[in-house]
Amino acid sequence: MSFLKPLLDQPAVPCRLDNARNGRIVADRVLPAFDSAARRKGLLGRQSMPDSTALILAPTNAIHTFFMRFAIDVAFVTKSGQVLKTRHALGPWRMAAALRSYAVIELPAGALNRADTRAGDQLVLVRDI
Repeated sequence: MSFLKPLLDQPAVPCRLDNARNGRIVADRVLPAFDSAARRKGLLGRQSMPDSTALILAPTNAIHTFFMRFAIDVAFVTKSGQVLKTRHALGPWRMAAALRSYAVIELPAGALNRADTRAGDQLVLVRDI
């Protein structure tokens, strides 16, 4: 089963992103980018990314930061939500990929360190009901 199921089943219901290993909240607000247009746009055109926000792009295993104005943290995850690879403070005009990943989670720079999130961790989407 996909860890994205809560967002796919009820996209209007807000979710947060938790790290199951340490119980920390990775992001209080999760934005989905599951269709082609949303994945292409991503964070382009934004001046910054609000703290405690995550953008999940799926399906994809690679991203770029061309034309972006700020650095981001990136987690590459499997369909089950296991973190395969992380990139910290990926600056503008860069590319990153993880061939076996199913989704990419983009976060404000420093968010992965604050949540002590690393490769091997299990991420979980939790509905804020």
